Formats: sequence, C-alpha cells, structure tokens
Amino acid sequence: MDFGEVVGRRRMVRSYLDVPLPPGSLERIVAAALSAPSAGFAQGQSLVVITDASQRSRIAAAGNEQEYVEHGLPPWLSLAPVHIVVTVSEQAYVDRYRETDKLGPDMEKLPWDVPYWWVDGGTTMMAILLAATNEGLAAGFQGNHNFDGLGAVLDIPESEKPLGVITIGFAAPDDRARGSVLRGRRPPTDTVHYDRW
Repeated sequence: MDFGEVVGRRRMVRSYLDVPLPPGSLERIVAAALSAPSAGFAQGQSLVVITDASQRSRIAAAGNEQEYVEHGLPPWLSLAPVHIVVTVSEQAYVDRYRETDKLGPDMEKLPWDVPYWWVDGGTTMMAILLAATNEGLAAGFQGNHNFDGLGAVLDIPESEKPLGVITIGFAAPDDRARGSVLRGRRPPTDTVHYDRW
C-alpha cells in the first residue's frame, strides 16, 4: 500500500471479526514496532504480544469489557485476535544518558522537560497502527488507565509502564467506534501554523 493510503485509512476500530491474522502479518507488525525511534537510542520500549484466547479474555475482564457490552456495544478486547501492549522504561533512559557519550555517569536527573520514554512509546504505537493498516488489518487502542491491573495480568515488571492495549484484527462491518467520522477533524487552519503561531 502507498504510504499516503496507509495514513488515510488508519482509524481506531473497536469491533472485530473472529478471524485469525494472515500468516506473517503479526511478524511484520512487530518488526515495524521494533524499528521505532528512541531518544539517545535508549530503546526503552518493549512489547507484550498476546494471541492466546484465554489471556485475551483476562485482559478484557481487566479492561471492564462487560460494562462496555452492557452499553450495547460489541465485545472488542476479547474478540480481537491479537493484542500488543507497549511498555516503556524510564530507567532505560536514565541508564543510557549516564553513558559517557551522553551526559555521563555523574548525571543525577534527566534535564528534560519532556519525558521522552512516553514520546517513544507513542512512536512505537503509531508504527504498530500503521503497520497493521498496511497489512489490510484494523487496530484500536484502550489506554492503561481503563484497566484494573493490566501489569499484573501480564506479569509486567514494576520498572515497565504499560501504555495500554492495541487490538489488531479484521474490522467487523458493524464497527461503531466512529467518533472521528461523526466528529470530523479540525480544519488545518485551526491546527497548522507556519513560521509563528
């Protein structure tokens, strides 16, 4: 698929067909995620890839999917055939920037206004979303704040912070997660500024 087409087709989906991914698709999506950039090449992003149905059901329970269904929406966490959880480690950045080619071993605190481990986690997520679209698949995201103990369900170490769950599969025809379609995007005249605000 052409890059412009991939970007144009990408949207968040919350209703999937109960169909497995084609052979090789997941491997290519994971490879794209591992190509995402990171500040200082700290590589503080990690992935937990979930394909097991019983584990996806545990994640759905932790994400309160039943409450979602009670509002008349289809189950999506339990039905999506693949989940990918992106985690980030602040310590990986601290360790990297203590190296001699960066700030050095005496560095006590990262001198950044922006916590780049979160930025890099976002770039990893976008790589996954675009790679899934390029494979002809759909993807959605449920933030970690919507889960009760996602880290515990997946045995994620305390040093790793999960961003949430990316769901991947084939979109169901009745997908109702269309807030962006109903709301529409803000016009570029409101959001793009050249040379100054």
